[in-house]
Amino acid sequence: MSRKADPALIGIFVLGAIALAVATILLVAGDDWFRKHSQHMLFFEGAAHGLQVGAPVVFLGVKVGTVKKIQLGLDETNDKFVVPVTIEVEPQVVRTRSGEQIDLRDRATLRRLVERGLRARLRLQSILTGQLYVDLDFHPDKPARFVATDPDVSEIPTVRTAVQELTSKLEGFPMDTFLADVAAIGTSLNQTLNSTEMRNLPRRLDATLKHLESLAARLDAKSGPILEETRVDLVEMRKALVAAQAAMARLESAADRVGALAGADSELVRNLTQASAELAGAAQTVRRLAESESPTVQHANQALKEIARAAEALRKLAELLEQQPDAILRGKRKTENP
Repeated sequence: MSRKADPALIGIFVLGAIALAVATILLVAGDDWFRKHSQHMLFFEGAAHGLQVGAPVVFLGVKVGTVKKIQLGLDETNDKFVVPVTIEVEPQVVRTRSGEQIDLRDRATLRRLVERGLRARLRLQSILTGQLYVDLDFHPDKPARFVATDPDVSEIPTVRTAVQELTSKLEGFPMDTFLADVAAIGTSLNQTLNSTEMRNLPRRLDATLKHLESLAARLDAKSGPILEETRVDLVEMRKALVAAQAAMARLESAADRVGALAGADSELVRNLTQASAELAGAAQTVRRLAESESPTVQHANQALKEIARAAEALRKLAELLEQQPDAILRGKRKTENP
């Protein structure tokens, strides 16, 4: 007769199997289940061929997250298709110098980084496979363009790749006009190269080179005397400069002596001052002598009067001698009135 199974043992076996399965899942998944994951949206223009789910998200060369979802969307503002990409950022991957951790999952922190120029773009991960990855870097010169209309969506602005920017520039480039201009330039060059003047150009260049060689030979022959004359002129100029320097030194010495003589305490200035005082005294004496009430002037006036009376007597004597020449011998005769 068979033994009946014990329900307690079966329950213990089932619980052990469940615990083993949970432990296996935890070992495989690590601590991902206990992390607080944060997702951000990126909207890329153009094709995203080569970007796959699970591709790394790199910030300044350091992996900070992975790509979780790739979709196809439509930008209603300009009716263009975009590629919405959802990325998930790992916690506590940025540290300051003091050791403080910066959480890129925080929307306020991410908003400040976006204001400083944080942008996302696609870059080539492998040339052989053509796989892409999301690169986060600072581009303050690129304006932030937001596509999401839902305010609850955390969006990081994107920028075009170098190939996309070049493609957008080439789209408006007038290729037909450019090719026509190139063809016209080629035709003009062909005509110019086949012209008679261009074929004669080597002969003219050869003649010009010969003239230049002849001119160089003549200059070489005459350079010796010219250099000798230049050297003599330089020697004479040096002598003239030395003489000028000596003359300037003598002028400076004379100026110093004149300055010494013109000083307030010099003997010359004292003598000139004394002579000036003596001249002033003499002038004062002459002024006093020339006054109308001075004795000198009165004596001079008296002498002038005496001289005038003597002159009048001499004039009368002369008239008498003219009329009576013998008056000196006989005396003066009385004249008869007619």
